Order: sequence, then C-alpha cells, then structure tokens
Amino acid sequence: MRIVIPLSCLLLAVSAQAAGDPKLGKALHDKQCVACHVKLLGGDGSAMYTRKPRLINNAAALKQRVATCSAQTSAGWFPEEEEHVAAWLNQTYYKFK
Repeated sequence: MRIVIPLSCLLLAVSAQAAGDPKLGKALHDKQCVACHVKLLGGDGSAMYTRKPRLINNAAALKQRVATCSAQTSAGWFPEEEEHVAAWLNQTYYKFK
C-alpha cells in the first residue's frame, strides 16, 4: 500500500508535465507564430484566437491546430513543443479544462 501513494503522485506529475509548459510555449509561439498571424490578420495577430465565431472549441482541436500550423510553417517542433504552445494558448486565450 505504501508504494501506491508515491506511484500515483508520480503518475499525476507525469500527466501534468505531458500537458505542456505555457512559459516554454509562449517563447515558441512568439518566435514562430506571431509573424504569420500578423501577416494574415494585422495588428498583433492575436485576433486569430479571439475572432468570432471561434474555430477552436475544445482542447483536442487546439492541439490539432497547433500541430497543423507547425507542419504548414515547417516549424520543426517536436510533439512536446506543440504541447507547450497549446498549453500557452489555452492558458492565455481559450481556457479549456
């Protein structure tokens, strides 16, 4: 029984880490995404996330969109980097649970 508690804590820590680090995601986003969004929409490009109607309506769709944009722009991100960007976008704009 003593092993179950630490193991479950470890599993929770791993799953939280797998969700991505918003701080790392912001840096990746600013380097790769902003210029394209500004070119498409003008201003600071954030209208991509705040426009109505919203095209991204859940966390899975957000992750898929980040992966698609990564591929389209040849960002060369690894899946964990895509997770970081999705985490930052979710924290900043979307607020999905």
